[in-house]
Amino acid sequence: MKAPARRTSQRAKSADTVQLEFADNSLLPPLYGEHDSHLARIEQELGISLTPRGNRVAIAGPVEAVAAARAALMALYQRLEKGMSVDQGDVDAALRMASATEDDGDGKAGPAIAQWADGEATIHTRKRAISPRSPRQADYVRALEQNELVFGLGPAGTGKTYLAVAMAVAMLVKGEVDRIVLSRPAVEAGERLGFLPGDLREKVDPYLQPLYDALYDMLPAQQVRKRLDAGEIEIAPLAFMRGRTLSHAYVILDEAQNTSPMQMKMFLTRLGEDSRMVVTGDMSQIDLPPGVQCGLVDALTLLEGIEGVAFTHFTEADVVRHPLVRRIVGAYDAREARRPGHRGKAEQEPRS
Repeated sequence: MKAPARRTSQRAKSADTVQLEFADNSLLPPLYGEHDSHLARIEQELGISLTPRGNRVAIAGPVEAVAAARAALMALYQRLEKGMSVDQGDVDAALRMASATEDDGDGKAGPAIAQWADGEATIHTRKRAISPRSPRQADYVRALEQNELVFGLGPAGTGKTYLAVAMAVAMLVKGEVDRIVLSRPAVEAGERLGFLPGDLREKVDPYLQPLYDALYDMLPAQQVRKRLDAGEIEIAPLAFMRGRTLSHAYVILDEAQNTSPMQMKMFLTRLGEDSRMVVTGDMSQIDLPPGVQCGLVDALTLLEGIEGVAFTHFTEADVVRHPLVRRIVGAYDAREARRPGHRGKAEQEPRS
């Protein structure tokens, strides 16, 4: 494939100047963003200077940052050439991908950002196409495609539940599964169902609202309601899973750090014929009562190395919400690391 941009370079010991030239002027407004907001974002994140002149952009700054900016702009331009849209989230995704890519010296992107620019690992739902926004998210999507049981682990905002729901919706729409079952343990921050007003559904719905939010982001509201009424989509607390066999289904357990080992075993053994299962959780947000063993930690140790089971471990670098969320997660992790007796992630979790 012909490169979408041409590059000239004047390289000093620690600084670089690169000029990109784009062939299709009609793609420049969405590439640059309204009032050049996308270029400003790249400048802010990488500490470089971008100067657009017509269909050319001059990039100046530290060598590694210039290489990342070039890779990000070329990837975004390639996505526009393929008919994909580019928004602020895509710019941030391109920067994550580019920053994880080593420049090979000939102007070509590394494998992670090249695959992202080409639209690989994109999940297509009725309302939108959802692309991974970090290299680890791309690995997670591939794990969801290839394995019957996947564990997505890491802090809030890394997309572990959102991408799992997206994959479930895509498979349901294509007829690859007959139904989606979404579940959560009803244990949150010390609250108990009996103290909440209303009937059972009114009691449990607040715990399951994030799953509803993800569904409405991927399917028209009328379809969500229709599929809920028909039983094609079921959202239920973990306690409702006991005694069932879930066949031809895509089953997701969210907030799994709040399960006991017995609950986790009960859930995992619900897996039936032609089904997929995803378990997501964040070990830094365990709300179990004191003295209760975490079923997610227990399962990670027990199931490591079993064929058909995949683990994806997200970090604060994969947080795709507001940039401040990533900094907040980093601050909490840093404080936890300073506490006496703290065990590092390598000791707490098996390697993927």
